[in-house]
Amino acid sequence: MQIRTSALALLAVAPACRAFTTTPPGHQIDGASSTHLMMASRNAQKAASRTKWAESRGYGSPPSSGEPSPDAGMKFALDEEKNQLTVTPIKSLDGTVTLPGSKSLSNRCLLLAALSEGTTRVENLLESDDIRYMLEALDTLKVPVERDEDDKTSVAVTGQSGPIDSPTPEETVELFLGNAGTAMRPLAAALCMGSGKFVLDGVPRMRERPIADLIDGLRQLGAEVTCVEETGCPPVTIDAEGLAGGTAEISGKMSSQFLSSLLMASPVVDGDVTIKIKDELISAPYVSLTIGLMKKFGVNVEIEGEMDGTPSFVIKGSEKYVSPESILVEGDASSASYFLAGAAITGGTVTVRGCGSESVQGDVAFADVMEQMGATVTWAPESITVTRDPDTRLRGVDVDCGKIPDAAMTLAVAALFAEGPTTIRNVYSWRLKETERMKAIVAECTKLGATVEEYEDYCVITPPEGNVVNDNVVIETYDDHRMAMTFSLAACGGSTSSSTTRGVPPRPFRRTSTCWGYRNSRPVSQFKVI
Repeated sequence: MQIRTSALALLAVAPACRAFTTTPPGHQIDGASSTHLMMASRNAQKAASRTKWAESRGYGSPPSSGEPSPDAGMKFALDEEKNQLTVTPIKSLDGTVTLPGSKSLSNRCLLLAALSEGTTRVENLLESDDIRYMLEALDTLKVPVERDEDDKTSVAVTGQSGPIDSPTPEETVELFLGNAGTAMRPLAAALCMGSGKFVLDGVPRMRERPIADLIDGLRQLGAEVTCVEETGCPPVTIDAEGLAGGTAEISGKMSSQFLSSLLMASPVVDGDVTIKIKDELISAPYVSLTIGLMKKFGVNVEIEGEMDGTPSFVIKGSEKYVSPESILVEGDASSASYFLAGAAITGGTVTVRGCGSESVQGDVAFADVMEQMGATVTWAPESITVTRDPDTRLRGVDVDCGKIPDAAMTLAVAALFAEGPTTIRNVYSWRLKETERMKAIVAECTKLGATVEEYEDYCVITPPEGNVVNDNVVIETYDDHRMAMTFSLAACGGSTSSSTTRGVPPRPFRRTSTCWGYRNSRPVSQFKVI
């Protein structure tokens, strides 16, 4: 990947953390209630608590190394002791990016390959915790996975030609899945279809992420499976003896992963399976992605009704997975959003390769949002290019992001550099992700100088005056990779600085693990925007 940037001097010193604000006095959005205001008050207290905690550990103090060297360019400096990454200002983002594999597609491909007849070579796997946990789970379950010594993004999976049974029938198999929702939910469903005893668990945050709707659907199909009754969250305990099909009616309001998990597991059941959505289906493009991938492995899903309504899905008992022999994981459209937004914010020109107009991922629609804000977007079958005329300011937008909740996080930071407020709607699912993303975004955008109004499933972000974000701000990532990647874009505020370093030659911005919020697979807990 080659992205070239210019350097900027440090912005003028400002307080490390701005006081948390919610609804400004005298301003209220239609439908706001005392409940919203009470929630905002609680969030203000939590944000103040987080700031106090950060300052107590010394994270709020400015760097002691003084001014950066004139040839510093754009730099990521990691403080090993604090596990803190410092990001210097970015004047312009220009270049071409070859995207890593999609996380959602990577783990779906691995699971379907494990359930299929034959051996499947999966290429361009994303290197991330979610995929690592899935691979480790398949190893524990004795599903043959051959690694490619010359290419860490490729594996060959020998399928089970049906359900995955316990390798130790007399013992309980314990699977630790970290905070990987894309491993926890699909495996919980798939393991109910075979035989054996299993316990699926993860980090403390995983024990806060709901899974009860999926468990309810599996029970309706006859599975012996439980989660923690009081919380509706993992750990998940399974005593599987195989299933004979049936009908399940589940909610689609919380997460589309529950439906996707049931769909992917259903072809290894002995009988027809019908899955009905009883209320509404959020993130429908992810379900379409799942169904499209199942088709590549030889399974057809019948859809009754509209995806935007209360659809039903039928998988006939005659449908069986057959390996396509090899499959290439498409580039991650969610990750593309960071580079596309960087170009829109700075007025540079960036092309992302690996997803485009023919992508199966719904998050490519983020490019349309950038166009609404004032950027120029050019589409090709496998690439997207974004730029912005320097004479055209980004403008705030009001967008329903229910179909692109992950990419919508990127919009929250882009909103800091737009003219007027930006409203991000239909993102209740933020609250159920790797962290409570709604509260996290409210807290960190506020630190950067924005005024943020938080409601149950949407937020309104009013940018800081003059679109100048506060400098020397410590951003908490909450051990959430998307928080790290999203808020690294705050460094693009360097383009609004009145203090620039002239005559500095551009330096390449390379995709290393640090610029994605990780270093040697260790999550960076904080980073500082200077």
